[in-house]
Amino acid sequence: MEFNNRLNRTLQKLKSFPKFSQRWFRNKAIGRVVSFVGTAGLDFEKMTCEEVIVNIPNRKKVQNHISQVHAAASVLLAETASGMVLGMNVPDDKLPLMKSLGAKFIKRSTGAQKAIATLTSEQINLIRETEKGDVNVAVKLIDSTGKEVVVTEMIWAWVPKKEK
Repeated sequence: MEFNNRLNRTLQKLKSFPKFSQRWFRNKAIGRVVSFVGTAGLDFEKMTCEEVIVNIPNRKKVQNHISQVHAAASVLLAETASGMVLGMNVPDDKLPLMKSLGAKFIKRSTGAQKAIATLTSEQINLIRETEKGDVNVAVKLIDSTGKEVVVTEMIWAWVPKKEK
């Protein structure tokens, strides 16, 4: 286990499942917590504290009028990958919040899309050790040809959870 928080503890439990089924169960578990992620059919390829890779297949339910992955689905993909990499590092007593996001569509996409969100070791330390703050999470969004199709800016914040 890389970091002792709720998300990492949940993912650690899934490692007791047979290897061939772990990805499917991970997708289902996250899709149950974040309903829209499940509805869109996102596929969590890799989840570590440094990098999260999420895929979206080019299926009818996420397509636009020209049979590409819809712009909103592309943004969902980038937002999800960036939020998950932050979530892998945020302590349980903090609440992750999207502060701002931006997307510039630079190329018409072909086929499925993949978002690769990464954090530097400095950003990870800041998230884990600071009471509240924000960070710009790097996300590379590519299509099935490996070409970058969207340039994003995903700024996430974390704040202390309110006492109940």
